Amino acid sequence: MRLFAAVVPPDEVLDELERAIAPYAGQVPGLRWPERATWHVTLAFFGEVPERALPDLCARLGRAARRHPVPALAFTGFGAFSSVRRARVFWAGLSGDSMARLADSVRAAGRRAGAAHTDEKRFHAHLTLARAKAETDLRPLVDALAGFTGSPWRAETIELFKSEPGPRVRYESLGSWALAPAEPG
Repeated sequence: MRLFAAVVPPDEVLDELERAIAPYAGQVPGLRWPERATWHVTLAFFGEVPERALPDLCARLGRAARRHPVPALAFTGFGAFSSVRRARVFWAGLSGDSMARLADSVRAAGRRAGAAHTDEKRFHAHLTLARAKAETDLRPLVDALAGFTGSPWRAETIELFKSEPGPRVRYESLGSWALAPAEPG
C-alpha cells in the first residue's frame, strides 16, 4: 500500500483558498490542478508499506498525535518548488505554529513501523495546488496572489491515507488521530 500522513484543513478554509485561486486555475499552460477533494498538508510520505505493518503504524501515529498540541495555522502566500522561476509544484504556504516537530514525529513513527521509504526532505508546510511536468515560470501567478492570508484554523487531527495513483488520483482515509489539546495562551 502506498501511504502518507497528512492534516486536512477545514472546509471553510479550503473555500477561501479555492476562491483565491479560482481566477487562475486553468490559465497557466502546463499546470495540472488536482481536485479539491485531494487537498491536504502532507506530514510524511511513507511510500509502499506492507499491509502487515499497518497495525503498528496506526498505533505509532496515535502515540505521535497525543504528544503534540493542536497547532494554530493560516494559509499565507503562495510559492513553488523547486523555485518560482523553474516550478513543477505550485503551493499555498502555512504560517502559525510550526508543524515541523509534528512532521518529524510522524516520520519517525513510519520508520519504526517499517515504512522503509519515509521521505527525509526538510519539512516545508504547504498545500499543493497544481503540478507541471516541465519546469514552468510561475512568477506572474505568485505575484498575482501576493498578499493573500486566509482565516486562522486549527489542525486537530492527523490522518493516514492510502494513495491510489492513476489518471485520477484517489485517496482513502485509513485512520485519524486527535492531537493533544491546544496549549493555553
